[in-house]
Amino acid sequence: MSAAPPQRMDLLEILAAALLALAAVGTAWSSYQASRWNGEQAKSFSRANAARIESTRASSLADSQTQIDVATFTQWVDAYALDEKELADFYLRRFRAEFKPAVHAWIATRPLKNADAPLTPFAMPQYRLAARADAVRLEANAEALSAKARTNVQRSTNYVLGVVLFAVALFFAGMSTKLRTRRLQAVLLGLGATFFVGTVVFLATLPVTVAI
Repeated sequence: MSAAPPQRMDLLEILAAALLALAAVGTAWSSYQASRWNGEQAKSFSRANAARIESTRASSLADSQTQIDVATFTQWVDAYALDEKELADFYLRRFRAEFKPAVHAWIATRPLKNADAPLTPFAMPQYRLAARADAVRLEANAEALSAKARTNVQRSTNYVLGVVLFAVALFFAGMSTKLRTRRLQAVLLGLGATFFVGTVVFLATLPVTVAI
């Protein structure tokens, strides 16, 4: 009977050592994942900023093209209203390729005689700017990348929480080896194991990123 207590003490020490080792591995893994996801969010934010710059550039181009269309249309409509065909044709040939379909569609509505006709070709569905569409697409892409970056920030934060929880498990496992009372050792070891298992379950729900 006298040999029983040392055996039980040895078992607790073995369990504590195993928990310390596993928690240390878990801490290293969580730290690695937190660093990886932090890097992913940085890349996503960088791509989002680049997309926004391109969107702004495309939007500026679209504004410039619209100004050109307005200027040439103003000159053309004066000649058109005065029935100066040669001058009107002169301006018409200088319309941008994207603008001409809208002008022809607008003319077909007989705007000088039809009160229900759109006021200008710019109100026609045929008036489309590729640069404007690019600006909208790039802005949507930038927002999607920003949302992805925010998600990656949260993932990094979750793994940092994993580091903290594993540290708690390490604390309880380490403290259990310092005590002489087996009951207290078992209690602290149990708390450490609970934190460890709970953290493993929590981290199992998170995505993983690995780079080689």
